Amino acid sequence: MTYQHQWQDGSPMAWSPGKVVCVGRNYADHARELNNPVPAEPLLFIKPASALVPLAEPIELPRERGDCHIETEMSLLIGSPLSRAGEDEALEAIAGVGIGFDLTLRELQSKLKQKGHPWELAKAFDGSCPLSVFVRPEGLDWGSVQLQLIRNGQLQQNGNSAAMITPVASLLSYISQHFSLQPGDVVLTGTPAGVGPLSVGDQLQVKLDDRLEVTTRAR
Repeated sequence: MTYQHQWQDGSPMAWSPGKVVCVGRNYADHARELNNPVPAEPLLFIKPASALVPLAEPIELPRERGDCHIETEMSLLIGSPLSRAGEDEALEAIAGVGIGFDLTLRELQSKLKQKGHPWELAKAFDGSCPLSVFVRPEGLDWGSVQLQLIRNGQLQQNGNSAAMITPVASLLSYISQHFSLQPGDVVLTGTPAGVGPLSVGDQLQVKLDDRLEVTTRAR
């Protein structure tokens, strides 16, 4: 299925999907669970538009490539151009908020890291970024957004944006100093602890505060 950004009511957006800028280790508890150092500044990488798929559709696991880990993140849809922006301008550019999965081929990523190679083969493959529909951010407290992943009826990830090492406004401003953001681009803001491999048949439920809830499955 071809991916297109959508609002919660199902209406499509005029913006074409662009790049996805991701931040690694933006929650200290997640960095620790993978025995990674907590970075002094945001650790950024990019997924192309070809990585995007609808989160509500079944997730196709790349079974021949080893374990595929799920990382649940708050996603931000950019609605106006951002370049070298301050924090206030960065927040004003957020058109929508949703949920995204940063799917990761963990074994391959470990091998790439050991060799000092980039992560794209493990992070940016086709279908590696399922995205939910977006809701408008009016009234949202960026400093206290609850994010949950329930897998097969069990709570697996439970984080809050209050625990982000680099909060939303600072993160967007930092990104815009290095990569210009355009309408249709998406920013994934990092995952809390509780990542792990998916299995065929897993039933997944994700929640963003009381604003958005999506169910999907792995196959």
